[in-house]
Amino acid sequence: MTYVVTVDMCLPDGADELDALQQVGASALLEHGFDAVEAIEGPGGVEVDVLETIVAVHPRGAIVKVFVHASSLETAEDAVGSVAAEVLERSELLADWVVESSEVKLHIDLTRESLAAADGPDAPPSDLRARRARHTAGAGPGDATHPAPPLDGADDESGEDEEEERADLEAQIRALAPRLLSFDPRPPEDGSAADIGSEAAELAAGALVYAAEVLIDELYDDVQTLADEETNVAECRAELWHLAELPPRYGLAYDELFARRFLVTAIALTTRFTDGSFRELGCLAEELVLKLLLQQAHSTLDLYGLLGDDVAEALGRFADEVYEDTDFEWLYDDARDGVDEDPALAGAGITPSAIGTWFTPFDDDRYVHPYAVDEETGPRSTHD
Repeated sequence: MTYVVTVDMCLPDGADELDALQQVGASALLEHGFDAVEAIEGPGGVEVDVLETIVAVHPRGAIVKVFVHASSLETAEDAVGSVAAEVLERSELLADWVVESSEVKLHIDLTRESLAAADGPDAPPSDLRARRARHTAGAGPGDATHPAPPLDGADDESGEDEEEERADLEAQIRALAPRLLSFDPRPPEDGSAADIGSEAAELAAGALVYAAEVLIDELYDDVQTLADEETNVAECRAELWHLAELPPRYGLAYDELFARRFLVTAIALTTRFTDGSFRELGCLAEELVLKLLLQQAHSTLDLYGLLGDDVAEALGRFADEVYEDTDFEWLYDDARDGVDEDPALAGAGITPSAIGTWFTPFDDDRYVHPYAVDEETGPRSTHD
């Protein structure tokens, strides 16, 4: 079976953040290290085949997605974790880096479908947290990657059970709120945000953190789908999670390279949200990432009956705080096709948004990940 193992690597404690050039160098070293591995010997001598590796470096480390063929989830996680440590050890410049985790991250909705279809004595536990714990030696319920939602049909005995499950999920999402370090979910003490209670703001913040994990996982899937079919979004026959939600007029331009750049942009932006370094959006692509992130947060909360008016308002205030304008919405209006790409509009305060500028920084003070940045602005990839 094919598994996608997510490896989180970080700099050692006390190390300075990587600048843009260092990130490009670290990306090249990691790509070279993993590309040299075709197979891994897992526990008990079981061979694990490495199919593909995607590397995304950020200022505090890197996230690596390793596609492997393995006999079990546990074997895949153990084998990839050991080879990740070996890749770091073999590179003098990365030897001090730390592998924080190596795990197959379960997507909630897909896991629910598989559990609902499972039957017989060998079926996995109905509780996602118990399943995660069973797959990860020594891990407990608190180690689940995403909060576990109520499962259809798992607790039909009474409305009370459903309400308990919902309350448990709500508590788990709220627990994620402190990770949104660049934003304080609590309303200001001066009362200027008195319309939004602290509980609603906390739930909105937790939903954004949760949505960031799901968005990045699913964008990885979209990249793999386009790579497998060697096509673009407009001509792709398979279902896509998010790339199909981008302005459709440019569907032919959304190929595998674009998808990789968009994915890295999503990682860079959500990293700045969660490590406290966010100041402002860097480019139009980040505006589109934020649009998808907010959609994911809304849909998650709505799916489990947690999207009250106050929570929706909290998410709206978050969007208002981050967005400087919403000119990018013109891209979704076919009646204005080409209007927003006219450079003459810049004088009217409207940024031209032709697809060739989506990864161009708005100004010299903005940050765009070096892998994604447009060619005229700087190096896009170590392979260019």
